[in-house]
Amino acid sequence: MAGTKDGCDERHPMDRQDELAIIRAAYARQILALAEIDDPRLAAAFAAIHREDFLGPGPWPILRRLEGRPYVPTPDADPVYLYTNDLVGIVPERHINNGQPSLHAHLIHAASPAIGEHVVHVGTGTGYYTALLAHLAGSSGRVTGIEYDGELAARAKANLAPFPTVEIVEGDGGQVAFDAADVIYVNAGCTRPAENWLDRLKDGGRLILPMTSDLGFGGKPVRKIASAGAVFRIERRADDYFAKWISAVAIFPCAGSRDEASERALARAFAKRGWERVRRLYRHRKIAAKRCWLQGDGWCLAYD
Repeated sequence: MAGTKDGCDERHPMDRQDELAIIRAAYARQILALAEIDDPRLAAAFAAIHREDFLGPGPWPILRRLEGRPYVPTPDADPVYLYTNDLVGIVPERHINNGQPSLHAHLIHAASPAIGEHVVHVGTGTGYYTALLAHLAGSSGRVTGIEYDGELAARAKANLAPFPTVEIVEGDGGQVAFDAADVIYVNAGCTRPAENWLDRLKDGGRLILPMTSDLGFGGKPVRKIASAGAVFRIERRADDYFAKWISAVAIFPCAGSRDEASERALARAFAKRGWERVRRLYRHRKIAAKRCWLQGDGWCLAYD
């Protein structure tokens, strides 16, 4: 029989990159299933971007939260271990991780970046999710990644060098100037929205805003952390800002977008619950306290 030897098929072993492409496609489907979303463009982005390119050399530390051993290294440097819904340590000694893929899938889907749009990614880390955003914005769009930590910013610049539509800026995400944005995707826990973000959000633009209390971050059981963090989707329409709760969250604090007064106010808001009823963000308007879930200096998140 042609193509056989001793009655057995002679088949070339699958090329390793072809094998990884199949693994990434399966990973993309699993992540979107876990996030309970149907988004073919986002699935294509998860399948296309190589997670290992943003995590340094393996073996990699996987967050397991075991007693006395929070991270467990992968058995070896095979990238297959990265295509799961796990957090991977990028600076594990500081508990800084490449975030959970299903959470990011949910939040990116809510942000809905479109071809040709300008996306600002605050807290770019080493750049994996920045690359996903660049894939979604396409060659006619662009992404500005902002990273406070100098070491991480340098790693992101190196990792994203093959992405011509991405610019990485080192600095305080609440203060760095950037062009008007269609999407502002914040990947760190805030106690208040930066004026800069609200000012530079285009009409029709979407801000993904994680808000976390330090009472729920660090060293507490996951069930308690999740109850002390909430992500809001803020959409600007002219001078109005419409808000919607989209997820619970436990995430690293955002340097520059936290202060003691807003920390206390946010802790009180979480204590009374009700974040899922938030519908509006008001700026520079006097809103009755009973209408507000959270009041800040010159702004509030309100129920109506």
